[in-house]
Amino acid sequence: MSDVEALQNLVQKHQELKKEIAKIIIGQDKAVNHILLSILSGGHSLLIGVPGLAKTLMVNTISKTLGLDFKRIQFTPDLMPSDILGSEILDEKNQFKFIKGPIFSNIILADEINRTPPKTQAALLEAMQERSVTVAGHYYKLDEPFFVLATQNPIEQEGTYPLPEAQLDRFMFSINLDYPSFSEEVAVVKSTTNDEKQEINTILTATEILSFQHLIRRIPVVDNVIEYAVGLVAKTRPGSIESPEIVTNYVDWGAGPRASQNLILGAKANAAVNGKYSPDIEDVQAVAYSILKHRIVKNYKAEAEGVSEMQIIEALF
Repeated sequence: MSDVEALQNLVQKHQELKKEIAKIIIGQDKAVNHILLSILSGGHSLLIGVPGLAKTLMVNTISKTLGLDFKRIQFTPDLMPSDILGSEILDEKNQFKFIKGPIFSNIILADEINRTPPKTQAALLEAMQERSVTVAGHYYKLDEPFFVLATQNPIEQEGTYPLPEAQLDRFMFSINLDYPSFSEEVAVVKSTTNDEKQEINTILTATEILSFQHLIRRIPVVDNVIEYAVGLVAKTRPGSIESPEIVTNYVDWGAGPRASQNLILGAKANAAVNGKYSPDIEDVQAVAYSILKHRIVKNYKAEAEGVSEMQIIEALF
């Protein structure tokens, strides 16, 4: 199959995925789209929203449409790294045997990831970056495709452990889930208070996902789009001569090079699912907010004056 035919197949599969997910998830189109873009790009996503917005259900539904092995980890203050990675035990022959943890799956739902201490949060770092884990000096490769989709509750901060910047940077997208509109909420209530069960069909296989990931990486990008993405990231850094005044006044630290890489990968994926053979500046802008938001560290002045990440990113354009 040529790349042109593969791209047309990707567009069709993407439309089928969204249609299948819409059987269960009503609204939240932007969130669903960005999760699919991160999966097609081989990245991880952090979902932020108040309780009851179907974050867990969304990830579960997407995993079913992709036909991938899915594991849910409920993060709690007493969760240990071995509860995620696995541990060695002595078997009946007095020999050490490794028992794999839930990390050995295709899609990991890290539910309420900020409820566990940094030591346990860090257990995900190697897996997210290297697609492998090291336990008791032994190296284990994870099956691909591999994605971490983490959820976080933004309103209840008592007893939580904010994610360190190094770990936040491993997430390609930070996706905000908003309240549904009135009509969407009516539809949600109707569909969830009856006795009907919706059957979810598998649209993609692991092999197809991996082939689409390679296809997206092969999509060419013209230099001016790459320069635009790199320039956008550079503007988030207070020390840059191109930074707008709002960055100089309200930002302590800007985004790093991984943001530039993710902007181009995200733009490629966004172009591909829309049937375009190469991304343009509009594709970069379409994914910029979700990629840059969690990589900008605001200062105390920004917090005191209520300056949001959205205002800062809009100023970059």
